[in-house]
Amino acid sequence: MGVILADAWLITMNDRREVLDSASIYIEGQRIAAIGTRRQLCEAHPDAETIDCRGRIVMPGMVNTHTHLFQTLLKGLGDDMVLKKWFTCMTLPAACELTSDDSYIAALHGCVESLRSGVTTLVDFQYINSRPGMTENVVKAFHETGIRGFVCRGFLSAGQEFGVPEHLIEDSAAATAHARSLIRTHNTPDARVQVGLAPCMIWTVEAEGFRRVRQVASEEGALVTTHLAETDFEIQRAFSQYSCTDAELLSEIGFLGPDVLAVHCVQCNKHDLRVLRHHDVKVSHNPCSNLYLASGYPAIPEMLMAGITVGLASDGPASSNNHSLFQALKFAALVPKGLTRDATVITAEKVLEMATIDGARAVGLDREIGSVEVGKKADLIVIDYENAFMTPIHNPVSAIVYSALGHEVSDVMVDGAFVVRKGVVTSVDEKAVRERAQAAANSLAERSGIDRFKRRPWRSTAI
Repeated sequence: MGVILADAWLITMNDRREVLDSASIYIEGQRIAAIGTRRQLCEAHPDAETIDCRGRIVMPGMVNTHTHLFQTLLKGLGDDMVLKKWFTCMTLPAACELTSDDSYIAALHGCVESLRSGVTTLVDFQYINSRPGMTENVVKAFHETGIRGFVCRGFLSAGQEFGVPEHLIEDSAAATAHARSLIRTHNTPDARVQVGLAPCMIWTVEAEGFRRVRQVASEEGALVTTHLAETDFEIQRAFSQYSCTDAELLSEIGFLGPDVLAVHCVQCNKHDLRVLRHHDVKVSHNPCSNLYLASGYPAIPEMLMAGITVGLASDGPASSNNHSLFQALKFAALVPKGLTRDATVITAEKVLEMATIDGARAVGLDREIGSVEVGKKADLIVIDYENAFMTPIHNPVSAIVYSALGHEVSDVMVDGAFVVRKGVVTSVDEKAVRERAQAAANSLAERSGIDRFKRRPWRSTAI
């Protein structure tokens, strides 16, 4: 028996970018089978379950193109630090104490949080693999919660001189061999959860490590993601070691390609953008974390004008404090206007594209998800706009980007199955997940010594 979502305000994200009033969608199995009026679909499918969506917006599920799920346990401990200090003084000490069970609990919570805020596809950049089973446990959490996504097996193979603990450093040959094994196990045809590769960044992975990743990715057809040009330190390190930017280096060694998702790209210059466009590299834009860590802000309008595909992301909760793309939508729409003093430099429509169809394109899934079209996977979200924050409502796109807070998501469907129904996660016990995550977070902070950041003095002025 199929499902009809009836009489919704439908944001399709199809090629014509149609926004339809009082539209209905018929879902059969994993896919969208028909779009029409309630009467048309109910007459054609009298046995279908009909869900009244009046007062609701239906749109494609959002694609979060970058996070670090283990950082779910570190929310609020990294305030007021630039990236290098945040990485070496807070995140890495916690990573040294992280257990495989911590990885699983953090991933469960992060997936629940993502689904509750309308994300149906998630890219996890799992660069901590110091204990057996860490990546495997994240894959397990994806399967149990019902979210779609990529668990990208990352690694750190260098960087001790910059504060990376020896305990976290892996041999890049062994790390890529493990990634290949996971890819062959999980990346079956039509798999909802896939494994990719994630060399961390050029100051924590040697050039040969990037070459090894490229070989595995090309041979196995897997997604690759890496941090690129996130801070001034990264660019300075590239010039001091390689006499070029990190984008130029990765181009020269043959790493870049259309299967690469480059995260941040804050410090990319005009030549770097031409390099990315030449190789059809996709970009993951993380506005909240770039601001939180005072890293700067990427040249998103210039990237879009150059024809670079840009997806939206939350980044890990240690640098954004949650997985909600609604916050990222608003920042992505507002910050470029303030920086350029040009109110037209980016639109609400464009940033919603970045969170849906462009995000799907960034991870190679735009033929399957990212828009509401007949034949595509039924990855859909329902937003209840009958609340004080979103009403009065005139334009649904504007209301989602500028007015919504994220809690308005009432229903979420992945592969045609509800994973959130009437505001309740159906796949796991959310309350139990929250309680386990809090206990794990408390224990991890204490074991790693970063619980001191909980007890910081009140600060009303700049340090």
